[in-house]
Amino acid sequence: MSLTPESVTEVLKSVVDPNTGKDLVSSRCIRNLQAAGGSVSFEIELGYPARTQFALIRDLAVDAVRTLPGVEKLDVKVGSKIVAHAVQQGVKLLPGVKNIIAVASGKGGVGKSTTAANLALALAAEGARVGILDADIYGPSQPQMLGIGEHKPHSLDGKTMEPLEAHGLQAMSIGFLVDVETPMVWRGPMATQALNQLLKETNWKELDYLIIDMPPGTGDIQLTLSQSVPLTGAVIVTTPQDIALLDARKGLKMFEKVGVPIVGVVENMSIHICSNCGHEEPIFGTGGGEKLCADYHIPFLGALPLDLQIRQEADRGTPTVIADPDGRIAGIYREIARKVAVRVAEKAKDMSHKFPNIVVKNT
Repeated sequence: MSLTPESVTEVLKSVVDPNTGKDLVSSRCIRNLQAAGGSVSFEIELGYPARTQFALIRDLAVDAVRTLPGVEKLDVKVGSKIVAHAVQQGVKLLPGVKNIIAVASGKGGVGKSTTAANLALALAAEGARVGILDADIYGPSQPQMLGIGEHKPHSLDGKTMEPLEAHGLQAMSIGFLVDVETPMVWRGPMATQALNQLLKETNWKELDYLIIDMPPGTGDIQLTLSQSVPLTGAVIVTTPQDIALLDARKGLKMFEKVGVPIVGVVENMSIHICSNCGHEEPIFGTGGGEKLCADYHIPFLGALPLDLQIRQEADRGTPTVIADPDGRIAGIYREIARKVAVRVAEKAKDMSHKFPNIVVKNT
């Protein structure tokens, strides 16, 4: 049997990407495949960031191809290419941003902001260019969590703002513009206008993903955001107990009504880990997030523990993904981030840039 591109392609059909559950050929990941003599070379181009998985995926492909007789030289490269995906009908993409993901909850106190910060940092750790927008006008927390609360954004043209940077993220928040003790005593329309300015008057620089840390609830700001901002999808954060799940369902239905797909659900504080003895106890109950996903046929992205480490590191301005990148909890955040990115990659691509603008003039 001679070594040909067809024979290599055939054997690569058996190589399953552990993150998508699909083989490399059917998911159209193989690029520039060449096979001649005893040499084989090709590239694996993933549609999502997975830098920590590159070696694993390469090894799977190499092991499969080496089963072919006559392979003497093998060159396999693995990389990611992230593109823009479809958003709500009639809403244009934001300049400099390929995909916008809202992280939301039906109520406060479920760890949404901590999850948003670590999700953004995990995507960046996997090789993506990521920004985070703190959309909670009344209670911004990202400046503190990212350790840049005392910094102020500046403008190069007097009209737009440059995002601040922390731990490799681009960031913007009302918390950068007002004193930490100043309450935002604004009615809904004022808060909504301020949020639109933060989003659209920030010079985001070629982001693969912009994570929006949404305010809790389903009020005026949330509705405006979900209708006018080009959202690729939404991640719902909840805790296991029934009271939190009731509100999470409302947030989920809000996004469904405005045509924003639900990427999945993250269950926070799923189990308490004692800092003294390590004993684990589900003090808020078990299985709530998974039941919510089963009821609405959406993916369960993962569960995070109620751990003192997460709180301490966020308060210090170095969230867990940065403070303890090789730890168990950071690993959970990275796994959730890859699942989010895979779900986004499986969506239809944005094709609006392929069509010319049609202008009708009176002559």
